[in-house]
Amino acid sequence: MIPTIVITPEVIKKLIESAHEAKKKSHSPYSNFRVGAAILTEEGKTIRGCNVENASYTLGLCAERVAIFKAVSDGYTNFKALAIACDVKDADLAPCGACRQIMHEFGGEYKVILSRTDFTYRTMTMKELLPMGFGQQDLKRPRMNYNNNN
Repeated sequence: MIPTIVITPEVIKKLIESAHEAKKKSHSPYSNFRVGAAILTEEGKTIRGCNVENASYTLGLCAERVAIFKAVSDGYTNFKALAIACDVKDADLAPCGACRQIMHEFGGEYKVILSRTDFTYRTMTMKELLPMGFGQQDLKRPRMNYNNNN
């Protein structure tokens, strides 16, 4: 039986701390923009990720996607919350569009916690971050049938 995880202020604090710890592992020699993420599974497991850059810039991965991919590769696909940490002091930086789409793939109901360096934070939902996300349900919609034999 999966334990019921309640997202309390204490749970959020621990998740933010975990995201800031993950940020320390960032491989960001080109941008010097460190990001860490920590995702909480429905089972209560926290999985971390950090951004990993590459000299071929487009091949890098954001911390949010690294955390989600690690979770999925370990068999977790249902999440309760995701905390994100970076070094920006005066703003709640949200995930990029690619990360939002990947996050949407694994449910739109979990909390996304945007944290600052002083551990203050803003909580949003996936629906707020990506209100009209493209998902599995869209692939099931009726489509035009184009035929090469006009």
